[in-house]
Amino acid sequence: MIKQLSIFAENSKGAMLNISKAVSEAGIDIYNVVTNDSAEFGIVRMLVTEPEKAEELLVSMGYMCRIDMVIGIEIPDDVGSLTSLLNNLYQSNINIDYLYVSYSRDSKTPLAVMKVQGYAEVEESLRSRGYSIV
Repeated sequence: MIKQLSIFAENSKGAMLNISKAVSEAGIDIYNVVTNDSAEFGIVRMLVTEPEKAEELLVSMGYMCRIDMVIGIEIPDDVGSLTSLLNNLYQSNINIDYLYVSYSRDSKTPLAVMKVQGYAEVEESLRSRGYSIV
């Protein structure tokens, strides 16, 4: 399981710069960033080296933040590998709340990051099918 920092930020010029600058100036390394937007606000999802420290910092700056637990699954860097993973999840009757693909610095492979219900069951199902879980 991975701790992911979710930040609710105004959809305005410089918002990502302010978040990135604050986090980096605090000595926190950002591994991954994914944003989802709406007309006025967006959700910034980050994998960082110190999620609690980043959360505390950004909350002190007025951002609404939370830490979510997500699961990371290493997938081959091949055509169809995400489809294969999704098919395995479907066959195991596992629903995905959200998903994005990143890159694992450790294994140097794509990393499917997802929020699901029942992490232990998901992990067990995927390990039995040969997947490496981060």
